[in-house]
Amino acid sequence: MATQQKDYYGMLGVKKTATADEIRKAFRKAARKYHPDVNPNNKKAEEKFKEISEANDVLSDAKKRKVYDQFGFYSDNIDAAAAEAAARGGYGGGGFSGAPPRGGQARGRGAQEVPFDFGGFDFSDFAGASAQGGRTQPRGQQGGGGSFRDIFGGMFNGGAGATRAQGPTPGTDIEYLVNTDFWTLIRGGVTKLEVQRQESCTSCKGKSTTGGEVVCPECKGTGQVTQMAGQMKFNLQCPLCKGTGRASSECATCYGEGVITKRETVEFRIKPGTRDGQRIRLAGKGNAGVNGGAAGDLYLIIKAGTHPVFARTGDDIYVTVPVAVSEAALGAKIDVPTIDGRTQLKIPPGTQAGQKLRLREKGVPSAAREGHRGDQIVEVKIVVPKVQDERSKEILREFAKLNDEDVRAQLFREV
Repeated sequence: MATQQKDYYGMLGVKKTATADEIRKAFRKAARKYHPDVNPNNKKAEEKFKEISEANDVLSDAKKRKVYDQFGFYSDNIDAAAAEAAARGGYGGGGFSGAPPRGGQARGRGAQEVPFDFGGFDFSDFAGASAQGGRTQPRGQQGGGGSFRDIFGGMFNGGAGATRAQGPTPGTDIEYLVNTDFWTLIRGGVTKLEVQRQESCTSCKGKSTTGGEVVCPECKGTGQVTQMAGQMKFNLQCPLCKGTGRASSECATCYGEGVITKRETVEFRIKPGTRDGQRIRLAGKGNAGVNGGAAGDLYLIIKAGTHPVFARTGDDIYVTVPVAVSEAALGAKIDVPTIDGRTQLKIPPGTQAGQKLRLREKGVPSAAREGHRGDQIVEVKIVVPKVQDERSKEILREFAKLNDEDVRAQLFREV
């Protein structure tokens, strides 16, 4: 039974000459449109998302794409190296022009050599057999030649009759961005988040199927399907039954996925000192596995909120504090805010605007190193008063006469 060839380029809306970057961008655009999270309970969107995911899986992998471009389809049984050799040989998609001379090598388009020896074979009935859908049988094998399957045996890993065990499949991991307020990250706390995840189907217990086995509808019990590449015919392992010829009824609840999508509220603890961008792992809270496979993990990416006064970098706290002209010039002890409340800071005489003063161990407790704490960095902002009364003006004029240093002299010396 022939399988349907799929136009992966058309699914993603790109040309066959598209670059890897163009394919990646096209997939992201389509994924945003058809993702199940955006289209809940929409089976058509879900099927479309599966199609573009399959197309991206093949076209984003250089080896898989090479096989697909050469034969018009992709199978895990086809070796990429053999496909590349076939491409150099020049028979891909174009078939054969006729029977080659015995003992010689067949030539395709452009007189390129096919990297296989076809000596001892008669291809006269090849086109007819292909048209009738039958299996091509070579005649006259006495000349040292083998069967048609022997020639292409190197292109397949394990042959068409190989089967794959349908064992446990682990669930995938999930990531969520969690917006967390400034104080929760510093002091710690318990937070709740609603997530959407795949849980094991209760109807089929995660097995994807219900009831007993029946004859596979894809291959009609043969375990093989046929793919055509030009005039070349390949018998491949059936993708539905994995070559067994038997299949089970698809679960009507999960549509054969083994999992169903649900929304769930998870509760998690944030340690004091947790930083912006830090990942919190909740083991087993990801998507459920299939056929008894373990569930994936849930990763929470912390996005820190801001504060109107404090800024945080790592475990250090930064704050800008206004300082009067007299305090900066003469020195003073002033109150400054910290994450623990008020504390006193000594302003040295002659402090300049923008100068940074350090309060040791007044920062954030470290989440990674117990007993360690960051510092608080205080940046001085000198506030110049608005002089309105005459007495203050006289004092400032007198001050200017006593301190007549040119504060811009250094500036002009460096010009």
